[in-house]
Amino acid sequence: MSDITGITRGGTPWTPEFAVALDAKKCIGCGRCYKVCTRDVLELIDRSEEDLPEDDDDDDSESISSVMSLADPMDCTGCGACSRVCPKACFTHSAMPLAA
Repeated sequence: MSDITGITRGGTPWTPEFAVALDAKKCIGCGRCYKVCTRDVLELIDRSEEDLPEDDDDDDSESISSVMSLADPMDCTGCGACSRVCPKACFTHSAMPLAA
């Protein structure tokens, strides 16, 4: 099966890259990705102890009590806005075939 492709308004072929993973260990729970997502793809959830950010050097880890998660990745349109605003590069995107 081939990847989903589209055409821009200007006629250029375009292959969307969908959010397929989010690294909770990098996520700081800032919510920037949530604010730019036009679909219900993301959800802010309570952070577990093992999901603390990798570069959390100070002892203020209690202030970072939430983490973003992919609540409905099948609703992703592949726009990539979440990755562009993420200060920690938490997202992994990939071109995908149409879901069966």
